[in-house]
Amino acid sequence: MSATGHVIRDTSRPGGRKTGAIVVGVSVLLFVAGALSLPRSTSADLESATAQNHKAATPAAPEAGSASPSPTATPTPSETGSPLDPETIAALAAGVGVAPPHAQPAYATKALDLLATLQVKGRAPKTGYDRALFGQAWLDVDRNGCDTRNDMLKRDLTEVTFTNSVPCKIQSGNLADPYTGTNIAFLRGTTTSTAVQIDHVVALSDAWQKGAQQLTTEQRTAFANDPLNLQSTDGPTNMKKGDGDAATWLPPNKGFRCEYVARQISVKATYTLWITRAEHDAMARILADCSGQLAPTSEKSPPANVPSEAVAQAPAPAPAAPAPVPVAPAPVPVPVAPVPAAVSYANCTAVRAAGAAPIYAGQPGYSRSLDRDGDGIACE
Repeated sequence: MSATGHVIRDTSRPGGRKTGAIVVGVSVLLFVAGALSLPRSTSADLESATAQNHKAATPAAPEAGSASPSPTATPTPSETGSPLDPETIAALAAGVGVAPPHAQPAYATKALDLLATLQVKGRAPKTGYDRALFGQAWLDVDRNGCDTRNDMLKRDLTEVTFTNSVPCKIQSGNLADPYTGTNIAFLRGTTTSTAVQIDHVVALSDAWQKGAQQLTTEQRTAFANDPLNLQSTDGPTNMKKGDGDAATWLPPNKGFRCEYVARQISVKATYTLWITRAEHDAMARILADCSGQLAPTSEKSPPANVPSEAVAQAPAPAPAAPAPVPVAPAPVPVPVAPVPAAVSYANCTAVRAAGAAPIYAGQPGYSRSLDRDGDGIACE
């Protein structure tokens, strides 16, 4: 007995050891039964739960310089898929597998004729759309050391300067914005860069609802980085466009609408995307005022000279009989016609007003300053 009056059992004696063993045995049985009643968790379940928690806690980063997709639906992680893995990104950066489903339209194809080849049907649901399904923004798909956004700024801006630390980064420049018809000064900075954004002429979300779901991830990445489908423009105007098509949004600058619609048609034909009936009718209505508008393309014009095969097959002309040599009369002075003044245009608006667009290299009025992409076609 202890000093407090309590009885202390001596488990070292046989009776005490037996009682202790029984207590321990019952505890073990209860522990095992509790463990069996719990749901089993495999390592794959734990990895899946960790991945889902990570996705839920990490918001998707908005695309720099582009309008945010409209929040029509909130897809689940299983619908959105995953961003490109490092190997795929490396392959895309190396220029592997980024070809679109079809070649761009043939040279001198009329936009109206190309419009007639596009499939017309209803818009598919937006379910499952996610920016990551079109690849990382922005990749260096042409392997020139510069990402696509800076490539487009360099193409579309004038008076371009670069940052000292990274030659690819555009520091400043001036944009003659075709969407608004205004001049916009671009200056890189956290509060100024958004003044000029890169618009997807055919919006990514619009493409997703009209056939891009059937494209591969690499083809969608090519679509998102294709210069034919990209245009530097006024930031607020790009935000207003959102994912609108020709039936719901057109550039405020009416003088650019023919070219804008023609570019949409070229892009949709190249990537096998369809159009809605309302979109078709809007495009046809715009092109009715410019039926000669060509579909933009990077395809070059065929050589102007006669093919060598035709020359080889042509019969040689019979030798002509020698003609008597006439006595040359005294030369008569011929008045010299005045040399016409050189044709020049201040900008593409003046070219279109004169009905001269597009102007090809070598034609009167052609200027490298009017040919922004350097393909030999000004004000296309």
